[in-house]
Amino acid sequence: MDKHIPVNSVVLQGNEKKYLAECIDTGWISGDGPYIDRFQNEFASYVGRSHGIAVSNGSTALDIAVIVAGIEEGDEVIMPTFTIISPALSVIKIGAVPVLIDSDPLTFNMDVSQIESRITAKTKAIIVVHIYGLPAKMDVILDIAKRYNLKVIEDAAEMHGQTFNGKKCGSFGDISTFSFYANKIITTGEGGMILCDDNDMAEHCKKLRNLAFEKNAPRFVHYELGFNYRMTNMQAALGVAQLEQVDNIIDKKRSIGKSYDESLGFLKKYGYTFSLPLTNYAENIYWVYGLVAPSKNERELLVEHLNKHHIGTRPFFYCMHKQPLFNKMNLFENESYPVAENLADCGFYIPSGVGLTSAQAQIVTQTIRDFYE
Repeated sequence: MDKHIPVNSVVLQGNEKKYLAECIDTGWISGDGPYIDRFQNEFASYVGRSHGIAVSNGSTALDIAVIVAGIEEGDEVIMPTFTIISPALSVIKIGAVPVLIDSDPLTFNMDVSQIESRITAKTKAIIVVHIYGLPAKMDVILDIAKRYNLKVIEDAAEMHGQTFNGKKCGSFGDISTFSFYANKIITTGEGGMILCDDNDMAEHCKKLRNLAFEKNAPRFVHYELGFNYRMTNMQAALGVAQLEQVDNIIDKKRSIGKSYDESLGFLKKYGYTFSLPLTNYAENIYWVYGLVAPSKNERELLVEHLNKHHIGTRPFFYCMHKQPLFNKMNLFENESYPVAENLADCGFYIPSGVGLTSAQAQIVTQTIRDFYE
């Protein structure tokens, strides 16, 4: 086989070229322009929020969300250990402390049954990270947050269009964040979005993303630490075009996931586990198609086999309590989260981008089958 099958492939077959050409023709190519407002408003409406604030990426969205949620130095913030590093970095940057939760082995999300036992007098917020294809149990999380007067930051970077009990992910809690990186359901290349319903929070987000310029102060006079976290009009143009196609994109992702569920079912007899296709609150959106091997060694052997045949893979997230960076900072000493550790050690995902063809998916399946049979 000569052609490489990437773990992610982007499809830009809508109005992307048309809208980008308009940006070029009008000269609106940077952090101002009509597509920014349009993307913010249309995405917020799609999710069911009052305000959208477009930013440079999902990590910067989290940086701002943590500040606007009122988290300060010394506060504790509950979050999953099994996640990308961004939420923990946003908390640590301001001097707050991440408090970690193990994973649910079936959905890969944070095990909500462990949250209450981790709450202390210093706990200020919960950061929810929806993982890979299924949402976290928002009803339980919101109930806990209400009883303990905690803020909820919802990281829905991987959940464009996904729902919990029929309500869009990203519409829960006090503030939510999204990423539009190239491997997300809809993409602007790089880019992110903050969503909320509170007017004051929205204005604070807009201020912080733009170097904290003041509305009623002389230009270039600043009273608060801000950031250059602006999205460009060209990125927003891509976002508008992608949002127009979001339902078809989600249908394609689910079709890929269901096809793999059927064709790779034989792996269960070799000890593999899969993310659930369905729960009583959501249907898997299959942002990525993940497999959990029976051992780390088994994963490495199969990944090596796939790479040898030019098929892309990615390992699952690495646990926060195992991160060398945080260990150097004396964080999470002697902490253990066995479910998350197993996911990190044995989990990986295979090609499942929107551009994956049926023929490519069959090659992936057959290559895995060849390894075993």
